[in-house]
Amino acid sequence: MRIRIVDAFTDRPFAGNPAGVLLLDAFPGDPWLQNVALEVNHAETAFAHPLPAGGDADWALRWFTPVTEVAMCGHATLAAAHVLHTTGAHEGPVRFATRSGVLVATPGEDGAVTLDFPTAPLTAVDVPEGVAKALGTPPLTAFDTGPDIGDLLVEVADERTVHALRPDLRALTAYSERGVIATARAENPALGYDFVSRCFFPNVGIDEDPVTGSAHTALAPYWSERLGRTTLTGLQASPRSGRVRTELRGGRTLLSGRAVTVIEGDLLV
Repeated sequence: MRIRIVDAFTDRPFAGNPAGVLLLDAFPGDPWLQNVALEVNHAETAFAHPLPAGGDADWALRWFTPVTEVAMCGHATLAAAHVLHTTGAHEGPVRFATRSGVLVATPGEDGAVTLDFPTAPLTAVDVPEGVAKALGTPPLTAFDTGPDIGDLLVEVADERTVHALRPDLRALTAYSERGVIATARAENPALGYDFVSRCFFPNVGIDEDPVTGSAHTALAPYWSERLGRTTLTGLQASPRSGRVRTELRGGRTLLSGRAVTVIEGDLLV
């Protein structure tokens, strides 16, 4: 079967967030899926297979990190939609049946793909004791992002602080199910983005995720409330970097970005 590596939330190779993508006839057993994801060894590998016509969804979709299955992943969904559209396996909007419900990916005339995801429910919490030491800076605010995301979202002093973070990853594992999202307002919105973020997910085997679509379902409502706009652009300031356009629509968040296939080959097992 064909296996592809796709860089998501970028328009150029070797940037954004790489994901493995396999289109299957059906899902094999979970140990096989997990072993393939471990072999690919990117933040996520997406596995998809077609569903019978006439149902609520067109394709079934699952996501695995190198160590576990996750409930939601934006960049690997974008990568899967990109493969479906560029290979001709599916035309037009594609409805994915996932653990987080039906997620729709719609190709645009400009080459971008827009994902329709549930907006993360944000609940303000006290900054947990020890987070400042683990992160390396004192958070200004802290929010729980709900069960689908499973992160602690914290705002820090400014954009330069986000870029400079060197957290104690082992210590961060104590504060959320998946990890910690650190964010700040953009210092210069004229550069084309409104806020910055970095995402550390040691609990699922990802020290730092390059560009995290799912995290932006929490970042979008957080910054939309503070900036007074429903349409924003986020820069994820990882070493690979990438941008996510967000549009808040109440209980849904639209995430838009491009993708590039960089590797295509045969899986022999």
